[in-house]
Amino acid sequence: MSKASVLRVVEQSPAIAGQFSQVLEGLDWQTMTRSHQMKTEQDVIRALAKDKLDVDDFAALISSAAAPYLLEMVSKSERITQRRFGNTISLFAPLYLSNTCANECTYCGFSMSNAIRRLTLNEHQVDAEVAAIKAKGFDHILLVTGETNKVSMPYFERMLPRIKPRFSQLSMEVQPLEKVDYERLHQLGLDAVLVYQETYRRKTYLEHHLRGNKSNFNYRLDAPDRIGQAQIHKIGLGVLLGLEDWRTDSIAMAHHLRHLQKRYWRSRFSVAFPRIRPCEGGIEPKSVISDRQLVQLIAAWRLFDADLEMSLSTRESPSFRQHAVKMGFTTMSAESKTQPGGYAEEAQPALEQFEISDERSVVDIAAMIHAQGKEVVWKDWDPALTSRF
Repeated sequence: MSKASVLRVVEQSPAIAGQFSQVLEGLDWQTMTRSHQMKTEQDVIRALAKDKLDVDDFAALISSAAAPYLLEMVSKSERITQRRFGNTISLFAPLYLSNTCANECTYCGFSMSNAIRRLTLNEHQVDAEVAAIKAKGFDHILLVTGETNKVSMPYFERMLPRIKPRFSQLSMEVQPLEKVDYERLHQLGLDAVLVYQETYRRKTYLEHHLRGNKSNFNYRLDAPDRIGQAQIHKIGLGVLLGLEDWRTDSIAMAHHLRHLQKRYWRSRFSVAFPRIRPCEGGIEPKSVISDRQLVQLIAAWRLFDADLEMSLSTRESPSFRQHAVKMGFTTMSAESKTQPGGYAEEAQPALEQFEISDERSVVDIAAMIHAQGKEVVWKDWDPALTSRF
């Protein structure tokens, strides 16, 4: 018996009618893989000529056949981004509230079996982190935690009222919650929720999520539906590039985006592009995506959806981020600390979720953005725009 079959103890949630878990049951992985493998030069040319793309066009643009058209794709994505979002890049900082986690995930430094020191910030420590982040100029913050019942709704209900008044935009990347929980967090000022599926291939997902609530594939998959039902302003999607065939996973995520846009059209949507980074107890990528291929994927997403918000993290190198500024991104993290207490205290690498690649200061990042002809935006919207009348 394999280690995975021994450790997997969470009963899987069934697919829910009308939610994406039901949609995914009708999407065959091999069929999606063939959909990009069989694309020809003519498919790519046809997709590039269109203003409104469907998922099949997206598959053409991320296919091997599109590689010779990379410069044309990037040029068009830059024009679309300029027309839709102007010369702006929004900067945000992730605030790690806790690295305590009850999940066993093969690629994450927070995985429960990793021998790292665990820390959950108390009120005093949260206040210190908020003050340190505000001193750097940020007005958009992303709250991040490991996934555990000890850091869940009661903790969030204590901390959000301390944090939200200091920032114009408050986002969260935490464990999937129930609709009623998202509604409560929305009342406390939450603006956006990011839930990365990691991979849409169920078999691969279960191979990398061995224990804990995160091993419940469908429950995580349907979290964006619950977020939309709670009328959260923005929903963030992402796959961990490297766990599976990055092209097929991206096609599945394109289907997911279109499903959510049809059902929750009042919400905004964002995607991110995390590649597997070194961490405590980490793994080697199964499907390596090169810098050139990542550029192709980013350009394809912008061509697929002109309104989509796109985020680039400090996982990527300074050189890559500098060249990617104009391509299609609307948001970037800067001077990120991936361990609890990392802003107000000396960083302690043993607490990190993953290694940071771009370690430049926020001042240097802002200067780099200005040098690219862009302006830095410190907040996404004014709090008055989300007031209830």
